[in-house]
Amino acid sequence: MIATSLPASLGNLAFLMPRSRFALRLVPFIGLMLSLGLARAEPAPPAAQGVGLAIADFAYVDTSGEPADQAAAHQQRLQALMSALRQDFTADTQFHLVPVSCAAASCTVAGPTPPDLLRAAADAGAKILVVGGIHKESTLVQWAKVQAIDVDANRVIFDKLFTFRGDSDEAWQRAEVFISRELRVALSAH
Repeated sequence: MIATSLPASLGNLAFLMPRSRFALRLVPFIGLMLSLGLARAEPAPPAAQGVGLAIADFAYVDTSGEPADQAAAHQQRLQALMSALRQDFTADTQFHLVPVSCAAASCTVAGPTPPDLLRAAADAGAKILVVGGIHKESTLVQWAKVQAIDVDANRVIFDKLFTFRGDSDEAWQRAEVFISRELRVALSAH
């Protein structure tokens, strides 16, 4: 009779149960404690993935008026910056990067965030959408405008204008490290 009141996995332990009245009252308690102990021995469920975050490719504008065509170099540096920014968020366990794809021609970042881009981010499962652009004003001065948008609330939660000096791989790398750190700190607080 005692064995039938125990979980099936503990049924073979019935011969260990004492026969006294006091001990019989402890059987349900011991069974509960054993089952809780066994439950703890099972692997824990995977941790939450963090907040879904989409990063749209930044726009780039060069109004420096320099005579040399640097479009190819700027495109490579912009791609490297975007790749490094995405890697930083991938490595941060508070977030999980959500790829956003948008086939609409209006799905580029120029001015206010287009509704198609927000909709694509929401459809992909992103809770936060990061958008931005870089403007090369002169030979030495570049500006980076970065915004993070709460997709559900359709509200800007981070809006910052960064400046960085130089137009070399090293200057772009330093800018990416700084932008990434500032953005991740602000979004972590959100």
